[in-house]
Amino acid sequence: MSLKTILAAAAAFSLATPALAEIEIKDAYARAAMPNAKAGAAFMQIVNTGSQSDRLVGATSGIAMKTELHTHISDGNGIMKMVHVEEGFPIPAGGMHMLKRGGDHVMFMGLKGPMNDGESVTVTLSFEKAGDVTVEIPIDLQRKEGEMKMGGN
Repeated sequence: MSLKTILAAAAAFSLATPALAEIEIKDAYARAAMPNAKAGAAFMQIVNTGSQSDRLVGATSGIAMKTELHTHISDGNGIMKMVHVEEGFPIPAGGMHMLKRGGDHVMFMGLKGPMNDGESVTVTLSFEKAGDVTVEIPIDLQRKEGEMKMGGN
């Protein structure tokens, strides 16, 4: 087989293979409401720089007995309720999805120890197309709701 044939085959294969979603995690932080809390959460901006939409379908972490994707919904009477989102969160191609307090987030239930300010937690985010993305998320108990860190990463 000639070099020309090999290069042509490689080019054809690369064009036939769909581009995967390319995921970047920005401005991530985790927190618990109080020092001895049994639950905590992680928040972040998930950016998809790829040409295909993707979906965050799960999360795991050794910090808790159970890690799930959650959101808040209104019960119709003005009371917000936290619920597990089994189908995950869509991450549009060339777009982003924000996990934030009072909205979509990663929930840690049954914390195995305290979430100490300044430490970090390892979280593996599972995406339909991009696969698993493992991130070190700083624990920031001082951050106010809606506050972004400068630099964004």
